[in-house]
Amino acid sequence: MTQVYFDNAATTAIRPEVLDRMIEVMRDIPGNPSSTHAVGRKAKTIIEQARKTIASYLHVTPAEIVFTSGGTEADNLIINSAVRDLGVRHIITSPIEHHAVIHVVEHLQLAYGIKVSMLKIKECGSVDMDNLEALLAENKEKTLISLMHINNEIGNMLDIKAVSKLAKAHDALFHSDMVQSVGHFDLNLSEIPVDFIAAAAHKFHGPKGVGFAFLRKNSKVKSLIFGGGQERGSRAGTEPVHNIAGMETALIKAQENLNAERKHIEEIKWYFKEQLEKNIPGVHFNGNCHNGSLSTYTLLNVCLPVPPNKALMLLFQLDLKGIACSKGSACQSGSDQGSHVLNAFLSKDKLDKPSIRFSFSHENTKEEVDYVVSTLKEFVA
Repeated sequence: MTQVYFDNAATTAIRPEVLDRMIEVMRDIPGNPSSTHAVGRKAKTIIEQARKTIASYLHVTPAEIVFTSGGTEADNLIINSAVRDLGVRHIITSPIEHHAVIHVVEHLQLAYGIKVSMLKIKECGSVDMDNLEALLAENKEKTLISLMHINNEIGNMLDIKAVSKLAKAHDALFHSDMVQSVGHFDLNLSEIPVDFIAAAAHKFHGPKGVGFAFLRKNSKVKSLIFGGGQERGSRAGTEPVHNIAGMETALIKAQENLNAERKHIEEIKWYFKEQLEKNIPGVHFNGNCHNGSLSTYTLLNVCLPVPPNKALMLLFQLDLKGIACSKGSACQSGSDQGSHVLNAFLSKDKLDKPSIRFSFSHENTKEEVDYVVSTLKEFVA
């Protein structure tokens, strides 16, 4: 059976070079990086070299990179510490954030009684910047803005420089979940005054179970996990040396191949969109996908003209045909509540129709697009 993997926003396949590097480290470097003997120092050297590499691509200092188990932990570390340790009493976020942000904000609201402001969402699925500015202008308390750079379900891109500028003007802290952008874009954090970001290796062809938080120098973020003094006291626990080395290699390869792979993936995305429009009358696209500067090149959220009774079987039928895609975030795949992102801005008539997220990598082909489009055409007919 034909197999097509169009769910790269959920996770990506590990590059062969990454796997080779991880095996090399697991085989040759058995030491605990906190040990002071030679074997431990070798492991520590690998970690610190990876920290320098990642920092260099983001144009920050190595001391500002803290390794975590992934994007969720990085988000939790930053937002929890902002309230617990940095004096934040007001969080401005949006209803279309990843649940790694929304759920921790809800918890902090109950646990600490902080004020939470949810930004208005425009018809295209983007946050209302005028609303953000108004909330900042009227606010008198220490504030954290938490807005993702690229929405993981519809692909909309936040004007991160504009948000950073507003945050700085109103003395607010700014955290951005950049899980969908690190490894896919050139990011110069020396030019973007964001205070904190979160990233995950498995979104750019690295291993699962490792990521990092960027904590702007002198931010005074304190550990979420208590134990040893690893990561300069910011994150206790023995570091997974092989995963960190794999993440470093994945980012190196992503940056080295960025332009060529972006060109290929963009061609796949636009070809897919064109073929859907040509073959499926009434197809609709959620978000800002019509504007390449306002949407990531890596995914497309498609609303299909299918009646509700038939829509329930769509993902199942695609899976039977060997097509891997999703309704939204993989983290909520068992939910029957629908996408919280789409629920925030789509009209009821569009919500009644199935929306599918297709997300792409450099390994995808136009032949795979043709197969998926023909399958969808047959189902819609």
